[in-house]
Amino acid sequence: MFKLNPENRYMMPAHFGPRPLRDSPSFRYHNITSMAVPFITDREKLAAHLPQPFEVAEHAVVTVTYSRNGNVDFLAGHGYNMLAVSAAVVFNGEHERLEGNYSLVVWENLTDPILFGRELQGIPKIYADIQDHSIVDGTWFTTASHFGHKILDMRITDLREPTAEELEVYGKAPEGKDNPMGWRYLAGVGGVGQRVSEYTTFPSQTEFSEIHLGQGRVDWSHLSWEQNPTQYHIVNALADLPVLMELPAMVAKGSADLLLPDRLPRIIG
Repeated sequence: MFKLNPENRYMMPAHFGPRPLRDSPSFRYHNITSMAVPFITDREKLAAHLPQPFEVAEHAVVTVTYSRNGNVDFLAGHGYNMLAVSAAVVFNGEHERLEGNYSLVVWENLTDPILFGRELQGIPKIYADIQDHSIVDGTWFTTASHFGHKILDMRITDLREPTAEELEVYGKAPEGKDNPMGWRYLAGVGGVGQRVSEYTTFPSQTEFSEIHLGQGRVDWSHLSWEQNPTQYHIVNALADLPVLMELPAMVAKGSADLLLPDRLPRIIG
């Protein structure tokens, strides 16, 4: 009869044994191409989607980020695409105060990283078909859909190299605010009642080899239950966040490490 070993790491279905990882697991992403479109939105409308004790930061910034993640170590070199929406927040817990970004939703087009992120880190990951980005006449473009119905179109135009001053600003921006956060919420069996509810942080380290700035635009769809029965309420809520001010968009290439021995994912409170 199968018995759990508390020293091992399991994921469902656990009865086949611990999840397979190398003796020295690496969560290095060797080849990342990303597009990021940030904007300032209405504070009250954004706050309506933040659980306590999160608060909107000084500036109500929402960032939509697309990434093509290639040569991922824990996937044996395979890759996947991601589309994430985050908000600048302050976490005012009973024991700590953190500034950073709260993950509103993350779409991915591969099941494995979705399960890892949801079960082990509390990242609100769900599935979508995310198109590899294309570049036509200098315009970067991508789109995402589910059940054959479009979630959004995303594009960045007028790309240019950043100035030295801009690079300095971007380099200093994460100081004291490098805290990606989420809410690990699992309902009880049958979907009734609360089983797990805890706030988490999941640090990572990104190294950029190339950065360009430009003008970004995200066009959200408004969907019906018939078009996207499991996600339409998420898409519509994001579509209803007004763009009060566009901020410089970014196209970047680089790599990232999602396993930092001195800053492991943890519960915050």
